[in-house]
Amino acid sequence: MRKITLSFVVFVASLLLIACNNKKQEEKTESETNKNFTYEVDEFADIQILRYKVPGFESLTLQQKTQLYYLSMAAIEGRDILFDQNNKYNLAIRRTLEAIYLNYKGDKASNDYKEFEIYLKRVWFSNGIHHHYGEEKFLPGFSKNFFVEQVKNLPATEVPTKENQSVDEFITMISPVIFDPAIMSKKVNKSAKDKILASANNYYGDGVTQNEVIDFYNKMKNPNEQHPIPYGLNSRLVKENGKLVEKVWFENGLYSDAIKRIIFWLEKALSVTDVRDKKQQEVISKLIFFYKSGDLKNYDEYAIAWVNDNALTDFVNGFTEVYGDALGIKASWESIVNFKNLEATKRTEIISANAQWFENNSPIDKRFKKEEVKGVSAKVITVVQLGGDCYPATPIGINLPNADWIRKDYGSKSVTIENIMEAYDQAGLHTGFNDEFVWSEKEIGYLKDYGFITDVLHTDLHECLGHGSGKLLPGTDPNALGETSSEIEETRADLFGLYYLADPKLVELGVIPNAEAYKAEYYKFMMNGLMTQLVRIEPGKDIEEAHMVNRQLIAKWVLEKGKADNVVEFKIRDGKTFVVINDYEKLRSLFGQLLAEIQRIKSEGDFKAAKSLVENYGVKVDQKLHKEVLERYKNLNMKPYKGFVNPTFDITEDKDGKITDVKINYTEGYIDQMLRYSREFSTLPTYNE
Repeated sequence: MRKITLSFVVFVASLLLIACNNKKQEEKTESETNKNFTYEVDEFADIQILRYKVPGFESLTLQQKTQLYYLSMAAIEGRDILFDQNNKYNLAIRRTLEAIYLNYKGDKASNDYKEFEIYLKRVWFSNGIHHHYGEEKFLPGFSKNFFVEQVKNLPATEVPTKENQSVDEFITMISPVIFDPAIMSKKVNKSAKDKILASANNYYGDGVTQNEVIDFYNKMKNPNEQHPIPYGLNSRLVKENGKLVEKVWFENGLYSDAIKRIIFWLEKALSVTDVRDKKQQEVISKLIFFYKSGDLKNYDEYAIAWVNDNALTDFVNGFTEVYGDALGIKASWESIVNFKNLEATKRTEIISANAQWFENNSPIDKRFKKEEVKGVSAKVITVVQLGGDCYPATPIGINLPNADWIRKDYGSKSVTIENIMEAYDQAGLHTGFNDEFVWSEKEIGYLKDYGFITDVLHTDLHECLGHGSGKLLPGTDPNALGETSSEIEETRADLFGLYYLADPKLVELGVIPNAEAYKAEYYKFMMNGLMTQLVRIEPGKDIEEAHMVNRQLIAKWVLEKGKADNVVEFKIRDGKTFVVINDYEKLRSLFGQLLAEIQRIKSEGDFKAAKSLVENYGVKVDQKLHKEVLERYKNLNMKPYKGFVNPTFDITEDKDGKITDVKINYTEGYIDQMLRYSREFSTLPTYNE
């Protein structure tokens, strides 16, 4: 054993002194950042653009920073894919609008131009011409004549015409898509008789019907298959010469140009991944292989490897969520690049370590419980970069993979995105919202004292355990719930979180301050589900977005079922409607009852019961209450939707091109970022047919 000499002690002491000075410098830098940091970036229409901080990035190693930088570049390269998935004309429209913006020489004070700029910002934000949340097409406030004039004023080379198409023919083609409310009116239309024909997304070719889609994929499935691949996840289904054909999204298939760029950056990330971290090397390698092959068996292999990787740095990249398809088959492209928040992760590690206890004590039928909960991995993350369907609007939590058999056999990975939640929380301070919508000082006190911690805890429980809980009965088709699958799954996870948020176990585990804290989330959830989320719906419209349907379904169901005991009620004061909870314990019991039924529905694949719950409780809007909420919200001058600009990277290289430092920069604005992304990360053809 080597002796520790005096000179070594002096050396260590000097290192500690340097470390302390560095820490003080970091604290000073962080303090200066906090002082000068502005969350709010821009506002337009019903949207507020924010920034998010990336605390702790400076403390990462150069290798980790470099890897995160490369992964972030891969996260941006898929942007065009999502635009095209959302609608086949989106890239043409975006490129036309950007060309007008960059070449405009008219009066920028005119109403037409001001409305044009708002419309362009909305197209950027929604990754297309349909509202990112409500799914309906939003119409421009500028005139058609203004648009036609501006297109004709463009250099012919900047008008994204099809081959052998004149500018006039382009205008004739694209104008109805932008201006006619009846054409491609909804990106996802779940209320139509034929949900595929009525949806304006680009997952299916012209003339493909709902019955044809269902029959096509049903023929692929084997009811006895124990490990079914997610058939159709990464392809567009089209008709060629009257026959249905899949156009697969992979390196040598559809979206090839963008996917090759994604692979390029993933390979760069792989080259700097710690050689000792075999699991993370395997994850990146398997994802690259999937992009090269397009084979969904390779996708499942990547998903299994990803679940088993618990490195400090992490990412999601690929065709992941199916909310954008009315039948829940096709996946949108998304990416999130992040690293673990070690201190906050202690909370989720406690929860996930007790996953079997939560499963055993769930109020669901024993037949639907997992005998052995495997591989539940949970953490709190700090996002470094958002991409695809996670940008500019982003989730606050993730639980993946989606395949039930992988969850059962290998487990799942759950994350709570705390720096995003922190940005939301900071941006929401001093808005007057609580004074306008919260019933009394008692509830305001709950929200003030416990609102943030119970919010992140509900997200923890929803993502860490809720999505991974329960099991399908043998022989149940994972897609049996059809178009209701997303709504039912989100309802199930939310109910799991709500039920356990009030359990004494959380106090025992030390992750919640006391036995009263849960009331903050209960009140906020019920107020939001019954009332305040309606600010996101246009007058006269129903609710269709899966998460909103889920929240109203829960809130209206417990309101109705608890009516006899007056568990929850509406009260009127000074002509205004408020939500009042009279019995929190009975409310928890109702959450448990509904959770038991929702789990039964999923485990048995009871589509009829699922559809009944969604239609009877989740979709219809009380128009009188809706009007009142909109009027009250308008007076607060708040925007119901929020999204983010990404931070940028300042890269330092030596003379040989090797990266020697990576720093985070928060100065880029919304318009500048969107134009830069279109200039530097737009590789797809305008028409991907």
